[in-house]
Amino acid sequence: MAAGGEAFEHVKKTILSAHKSTLSAEKVSFYNSWAESYDQDVAVLDYRAPSLAANIMSSHFSSDREAAVVLDVACGTGLVARQMKSHGFGHFVGIDGSEAMLMMARESGLYQDLKQCTLGEGPLPVQKDFFDVAVIVGALSIGQVSVGVVRELCKSTKPGGHVCMTTRSNRDNVEYKASLERELKQMEDEGLWTCLEVAEVEEWERAVSEDEDGYIPGAVYLYKKL
Repeated sequence: MAAGGEAFEHVKKTILSAHKSTLSAEKVSFYNSWAESYDQDVAVLDYRAPSLAANIMSSHFSSDREAAVVLDVACGTGLVARQMKSHGFGHFVGIDGSEAMLMMARESGLYQDLKQCTLGEGPLPVQKDFFDVAVIVGALSIGQVSVGVVRELCKSTKPGGHVCMTTRSNRDNVEYKASLERELKQMEDEGLWTCLEVAEVEEWERAVSEDEDGYIPGAVYLYKKL
């Protein structure tokens, strides 16, 4: 129990230090240094977003999963692809800002292609109207990636394709979440996509900030491109 508590305290410090980095170069440097222990640390955090997103995506996808091409934005070490693979998806293209994270993703053997790109600083380095599914899990939150990146996910997805996104719903992310939801709704009003499901989840991951305990909530959004 004591060892588990020490591991959690270590993970808390790691994540809180990530929240302090504001510049893109600092973020990339942080994730480069975290890559090797990332999977182990988020397991301690009981980070459920990858499995929750994959489950919801899977429940709405009726086409050939093995043939579907999935764009995994902010792919990290490959946690989302691993979960989607368990649901029968078989073709993944990953994008991340951290070369060290991409190295871990490459070693997983899950991806057919991996690209390094600082998210939110221009178009994604992929073909437009091409992917059957685009996912971004974990990166849409305060201090991470700007909400504008969701338009890039929509552009990359073929008509009829799915876009799955997640964000945290805890106190320090309230304003970001509201801004994200305004953008999602604006894009729906523009006729770019339609909402298939919004799932609010109470136990998203273990809380790390000093003024929260237990688990924090989060949300999964699934849209279909028109």
